[in-house]
Amino acid sequence: MHDTLRRLFQFKAWANDELLTALARLGHESPITRLAIKALSHTYVVDRIFIAHMTRKAHAYASANLSEMPTLENLSADIRKSDREYIDYVSALDRDQLAERIDFAFTDGAPGRMSREEMLMHVITHGVGHRGQVSAVMLLNSAPPAKDGFTTYLHEAEASARRRAAA
Repeated sequence: MHDTLRRLFQFKAWANDELLTALARLGHESPITRLAIKALSHTYVVDRIFIAHMTRKAHAYASANLSEMPTLENLSADIRKSDREYIDYVSALDRDQLAERIDFAFTDGAPGRMSREEMLMHVITHGVGHRGQVSAVMLLNSAPPAKDGFTTYLHEAEASARRRAAA
């Protein structure tokens, strides 16, 4: 599972980068970009909240949504930095650390208890969902969506190992 989680976080970073690059091509004034910033800033905040839970550090977020939206450039830099941190974090965990259950409080004050592995899977699936929302908005507005398939990632990231023999 450890290798799978590491690869999923590498995929997450790649998919985020593909989407952020596609949004940058649309420009600041695009209504798609403005909506995407709302969705992606939310996923960024959730990512930061959960890394704080897993490392048992405090976070400053009272909500999973920001009151003021960042620029796409600032959000992109923050997401890319966070994605690198997650890859490093996951790569250093052992099986016992993944299984460890951690008590925490959700932003609404409700108590929570999850294993690190469960938290990491939440971060992965949560981001997939919101990237999908942004891609749907892009399609509805005749903008080409970013590449976001795990199979596409694997064939790009591991091209030499994924090549098929010539027919």
